[in-house]
Amino acid sequence: MLARSYPDSHSCRVAPSYEALRLGRSGGGFLTRCLQDAFHLPALSTSVAEARRLVLTRLRDWEFDQEVRDNAELVVSELFTNAVRHTSSDEVRCELRVYGGRLRLEVADQGCARTEPRARLVSADQEGGRGLMLVEALSTSWGVRTHPSGRGRVVWAYLS
Repeated sequence: MLARSYPDSHSCRVAPSYEALRLGRSGGGFLTRCLQDAFHLPALSTSVAEARRLVLTRLRDWEFDQEVRDNAELVVSELFTNAVRHTSSDEVRCELRVYGGRLRLEVADQGCARTEPRARLVSADQEGGRGLMLVEALSTSWGVRTHPSGRGRVVWAYLS
């Protein structure tokens, strides 16, 4: 499996995960407001479980409570599954950022989806189609934007 952390490409500095608790308790200022990690995996259904594992490991390192970890696990599972199932991507990228105690999850695909991701109502006898309704219910906000490269989409969700 391919799982790489990406260097920080934004203007904030990233504190190592083992520093999160110390910085949070001591008022470490700028570093605690912007923890960040990212990885990418092959766009395969077997990668969904690995994405969940990587997210949970990082959130444990950052000492998020169980409820946030549980919600993040479901959200990343749904977003990663959608990217694998509904696009022609070779790989899917996931990024986690923490700003002032709020977690932002982003899942980026490489494009070619037939429709824009959106929550929709489904009947009780339909097997699928509830993933984004779940994301909407578990997050404080979520949305979709075009990938900066112009190829693909980024679906993001905030959890508190």
